[in-house]
Amino acid sequence: MGAEYNPPEVWTYDNENGGEWASINRPDAGARYEQALPIGSHPLQLYSMGTPNGQKVTIMLEELLAAGVSEAEYDAHLVRIGDGEQFSSGFVEVNPNSKIPALVDYSVEKPINVFESGAILLYMAEKFGHFLPQQLDAKTKVMNWLFWLQGSAPYLGGGFGHFYAYAPMKLEYPIDRFAMEAKRQLDVLDKQLADNAFVAGDEYSIADMAIWPWYGNLVLGKLYDAADFLQVEQYTHVVRWAKEIEVRPAVQRGRMVNRTWGEEWEQVAERHSASDIDEVLALKPSSS
Repeated sequence: MGAEYNPPEVWTYDNENGGEWASINRPDAGARYEQALPIGSHPLQLYSMGTPNGQKVTIMLEELLAAGVSEAEYDAHLVRIGDGEQFSSGFVEVNPNSKIPALVDYSVEKPINVFESGAILLYMAEKFGHFLPQQLDAKTKVMNWLFWLQGSAPYLGGGFGHFYAYAPMKLEYPIDRFAMEAKRQLDVLDKQLADNAFVAGDEYSIADMAIWPWYGNLVLGKLYDAADFLQVEQYTHVVRWAKEIEVRPAVQRGRMVNRTWGEEWEQVAERHSASDIDEVLALKPSSS
């Protein structure tokens, strides 16, 4: 279990114990340096990185384009969170919480800033009229699962993922605690998918786009290298759903955007036109 920690009467910040993110994590908010954000040629400007939260939005944008919504054309600018680029004055003006993704919609008279990945999905679904049912009962089911993800993902990311993959020291208690919660969430999802083609019912929706980058990638072995540790093969319905969504062309395209790691054919650091993705996909081996 490791040495017991006795909290002091007053907590003080010590960046020596912050692990991989010690250089950027601090207990204060706000801009740390002056720098304007780049603006491309399209109405929608996305500032992000290809993490699970970033993938939600780029998948949504690519799904809209695949559905024929030309107004969803976008520029995706890379924000290198490991370098602290989310603390620029320009980024903080869009998202005072300094977290990716952040979106600016210039298609309206007064540009609209949208932050929090779930809020961006909802904004685009309502703006373009896709992937969110209009009937109250069906819409509520989608919203239930969208908010489930927004509340659950921090346990998988900041909880399990942090202590299992990124913490400077492997500690049994937090890994066990968050592994238990990650498996409980997988079981919740598995039971829901036992009787439903998609998370909120028979139709693919923003709930699937929100949940797949976290739990889909996890059971497919593409997140934290933890599939064996969590015995994800037990969750057969989640695995079925994850594989079915993975092969959607828009999902394959979206998960590449603002990505700077993995195979060469998986990386599109910045996206300013469809050809940026097409050119990288052309590098993909035929057997992959």
